[in-house]
Amino acid sequence: MNILHSSFDTEGWDQRIASITTYAGEEIRLNYIDCHNRGNDECKGSILLIHGFPQTSYQFRHVISEFAKAGYRVIAPDYRGAGQSSKPQRGYHKTQMAEDLYILIKDHLKIQKKVHVVGHDIGGMIAFAYASRYPDDVASVIWGECPLPGTSFYEKVKGSPELFHFVFHQVPDLPEFLIAGKEREYLKHFFDKLLYNSLGITPADLDHYALAYSQPGAIRAGLEIYRAFEKDAEENRTWLAQHGKLRVPSLLMMGEKFMLAQAAKSMASEYHEAAGTVTIANAAHYVAEESPNEFVSSVRDFIEKY
Repeated sequence: MNILHSSFDTEGWDQRIASITTYAGEEIRLNYIDCHNRGNDECKGSILLIHGFPQTSYQFRHVISEFAKAGYRVIAPDYRGAGQSSKPQRGYHKTQMAEDLYILIKDHLKIQKKVHVVGHDIGGMIAFAYASRYPDDVASVIWGECPLPGTSFYEKVKGSPELFHFVFHQVPDLPEFLIAGKEREYLKHFFDKLLYNSLGITPADLDHYALAYSQPGAIRAGLEIYRAFEKDAEENRTWLAQHGKLRVPSLLMMGEKFMLAQAAKSMASEYHEAAGTVTIANAAHYVAEESPNEFVSSVRDFIEKY
């Protein structure tokens, strides 16, 4: 049974800001949580958790300590544009966002062993970019709850009413103007629409996210992530044509109650040499919040093979 409430175990968590320089010379700051079980002498490996929109690393509040207790070091950053991280004007194509996190892992934290990369929603797009561009440094990748730009499914649904925000967010300037001062209401729309287990995101959790996206530049940065989708699609198609399907051990994870569950196998076969699929019971879009126990067990069942 899942235990869902606004308080959560933060024992062993360190929250820090890293100043990094991208390969193009851009300087940004990344906020991240670093957690491991200090009473466990043997680390099984590192897990990089990448959140989605409209969320932050707070999305993984119920699962971080559970992975640490199982023997893993967990890194959960706020990606560029979100939470307490920098909100630059550009750089929101997913290969750049993956590069940010790769530099955080390899250069700042000095983690030299292969990492397990787990991404949800926008984080799923970043996770695919990370695994495909840095395959020699990835032990496994789990991504889901997103139509991956470049796939046939993305082209089919990107203009559908269910995903109206894909189009709305790409309109210049107007979304920022309409959302300003109504960040909480706008975020609540997404949570109400895409939740199955309504206890997964409490009013206190909504307040947390609303505060994060009420910061100067936060909504603009979140919209820029969507405005980069067509570039992401082009980059992914080019990568596939040049390199072939991804051979890193892969799993697509979807909530059983959400529309994207039906597309997992087709996206997996289109961009992966061999990828498994798993659906998380009692969850729609926000799997780590709606069904954290099943999320943890499904991730562990997969990554412990590698």
